[in-house]
Amino acid sequence: MGLIGRLFVILIGFFASCLVGGMIVVAALLFPEFSDLGAGPVDESTIDILLGFGFIFVSGFALLPAMVIVAITEAFYIRSVLAYAIGGGLVGLACYLGLVPFDPDTLQFSGIVRRHLEIMTGAGIVAGFVYWIIAGRNAGAWRHPPPPLKPPPPLPAASRPPDMK
Repeated sequence: MGLIGRLFVILIGFFASCLVGGMIVVAALLFPEFSDLGAGPVDESTIDILLGFGFIFVSGFALLPAMVIVAITEAFYIRSVLAYAIGGGLVGLACYLGLVPFDPDTLQFSGIVRRHLEIMTGAGIVAGFVYWIIAGRNAGAWRHPPPPLKPPPPLPAASRPPDMK
């Protein structure tokens, strides 16, 4: 039962971290538009739609790299917040580089925008931290059986029934 429960915790942690990562990506990419004072108020339903697409985008591209990071941390009982932040940054980097064209002749990525690379990597770091808060702090704990319960202490002699004295 511990493994099934752990899988649900991992899934909830993944979705929460993807939601936060998508929020960061959408907010960072829209920031130049928000900084224009003449733009007027922002329509809330548009922001909701953009956050939904950001969540779908991040969760779709981050699924396989995140599964690798989760499998490594669960297998080796890695519970360090720094490991999850670095892993999240690597997942964000992998998601961005997966979208950039790669030239196999020169073995280089062409068209890397530094700001977008920084946004995706930063969103991955924060998403890794969110995952650590929800699921990473107890990585690998499902393997250990719960400790046995200690027997209760003996009753004092004055409180024992008369037939036991």
